[in-house]
Amino acid sequence: MGRMFGTDGVRGIANSELTSELAYKLGRAGAHVLTEGTHKPKILVGMDTRISGDMLESALVSGILSVGAEAICVGVVPTPAIAYLTREYNADAGVMISASHNPVEYNGIKFFNKCGYKLSDDLEDKIQGTIENNFKNVPSPTGEKLGRKIIEESALEDYMEFAESTIDCDLKGLKIALDCANGASYKAAVQTFRKLGAEVVVINNDPDGININKNCGSTHPEELMDYVVRKGCDFGLAFDGDADRCLAIDEKGNLVNGDFIMAICGKYLKEKGKLNKDVVVVTVMSNLGLDIALKEINVSTVKTKVGDRYVLEQMLKEDYKLGGEQSGHIIFLDYNTTGDGIVTGLQISRVIKESGKKFSELVSIMSELPQILANAKVPNDKKSIYLEDEEIITKIKEIENKLDGCGKVLIRPSGTEPLVRVMLEGKDQSELDELAHNLAKLIENKANQ
Repeated sequence: MGRMFGTDGVRGIANSELTSELAYKLGRAGAHVLTEGTHKPKILVGMDTRISGDMLESALVSGILSVGAEAICVGVVPTPAIAYLTREYNADAGVMISASHNPVEYNGIKFFNKCGYKLSDDLEDKIQGTIENNFKNVPSPTGEKLGRKIIEESALEDYMEFAESTIDCDLKGLKIALDCANGASYKAAVQTFRKLGAEVVVINNDPDGININKNCGSTHPEELMDYVVRKGCDFGLAFDGDADRCLAIDEKGNLVNGDFIMAICGKYLKEKGKLNKDVVVVTVMSNLGLDIALKEINVSTVKTKVGDRYVLEQMLKEDYKLGGEQSGHIIFLDYNTTGDGIVTGLQISRVIKESGKKFSELVSIMSELPQILANAKVPNDKKSIYLEDEEIITKIKEIENKLDGCGKVLIRPSGTEPLVRVMLEGKDQSELDELAHNLAKLIENKANQ
């Protein structure tokens, strides 16, 4: 068996790749590995709005109960709520059933330890090993020692109170448009921003189980870009299906990605003396324009592999306070242990409110170098072909020489889909476009031979 866990938990097409049987096994193995030696452990379980959530929750919870642990079910909540509430409720672990920004047919299961952090590779491997060893030495208690399912009604309210507490001002006088992606933020985001006094208009907050992320949210912000302008809003915020990402829209309808958000919030935190070591942690996907903008205000960047878990590892290692990804996974470590879309939206709102400036003025701190992303469809077992095939390796070197230090080539296999992503950055957009798509086509052809 290959590695079960990808970059963000176990993910696949629900009822085909991610089956009830697998969910049961993950619940059983995860509960055993994460709570070994704990007396009557309790594990928090949440989910997003997709139709397969009920099926997978039932199976996952059965697995948890089968080893004698309690399952505290909190229903539909954002992923960062699980990270926060696991700590707040003194649970032994947390599990989120979500495929984040992926289409409805996908779902996923991701674990958090008792401190609210995503698991290390070693712990994930231990869970997989327990399944592969057919649950050797895993108890199957009977009678009163079995686990119990408990439904926690107040969980969402507790998370919203926490989110509100992360800013020390109200949002009166701001008109904010929200796109909830028909996902896990559909109640939490709207209620939180209204409670803080903002005038809130909202789209895509009517989930029916199958419309999550469908032409909406942070992966499809076009509707929100138009809506912000039509409704005369000060800005807009777009979340993804599980609300651990947030992208923004300025009052002119321009998309503001995670790099700009980090530039704006990094400057604000530095001015407040809250940016430890004057460092922002970013991934290799971040635009070179972010490095330039932060350097102007004497802030350094530290780069990691792609994935918010790697950003977090670096932040914890060196006690950095702000980090994230261009995609809108932003970690404010003073507040939460994972990317938190609602908290990110609130931090942006606070900067806009306190500055008294138009959002577009704040965004002008940074100029973006052109970036082109092209996808190559490849079988999962051929994702490393760009490291092995001589023709592909030669082509990558040719492109790097052509960019001559004023850009970069980044090849990244998707952790969740049968894709290899080709990203080029430089000064000439049309040249980059041609180079990126030619390289992606070469990788695709070679991988599918």
